[in-house]
Amino acid sequence: MTQSGPVTEDSVDVLIVDDQRPFRSVARTVVGLVGGWRVAAEAETGEDAVLAAERVRPGVVLMDINLPGMSGIEASRLLRQWPETSDIPVVALSAAAMIRDAARVTGAGFYRYLTKPVKVDELTSTLEELLLARAPHHS
Repeated sequence: MTQSGPVTEDSVDVLIVDDQRPFRSVARTVVGLVGGWRVAAEAETGEDAVLAAERVRPGVVLMDINLPGMSGIEASRLLRQWPETSDIPVVALSAAAMIRDAARVTGAGFYRYLTKPVKVDELTSTLEELLLARAPHHS
C-alpha cells in the first residue's frame, strides 16, 4: 500500500477531467501522494468539467484535451472567460504529443502541458509547484 500525503482541512481541491477511468484512477493516486491536495471532483466530459469547476472552485484542474463533446481546450477557454473560474490553473494532459497539439494547448492558456502516459514525477512536481505558488509569501 502506498503512503499518501496528509489531507487536512487546508488541503487544496483538485478536479480530474478524463473520459478514461484508468487515467482518472492513476491521477487520483498521484494526487493522494502529494501532501496538501485532495480530489474534490471528477468529470468525463468538457461540459461536466465546466459545471464541476463552477461548483467546486478547485485549486487546479487536471484536464484531458481529447474529450467527447467539448474538448479540454474549449472547456479551459470557458473557464478563463468567467471571473469565478478564470484564475484556476489548468494542467493539460494529452496522449497527442504532436507539435501542433502543443501549440494549440499553449495558445489556450494552460498552466502546463503534460503528455500521457503521465510521468508520476512530472505531475507530482507540477502539483508541488502550484502548492508553493499558493503559499503566503513572508518578507
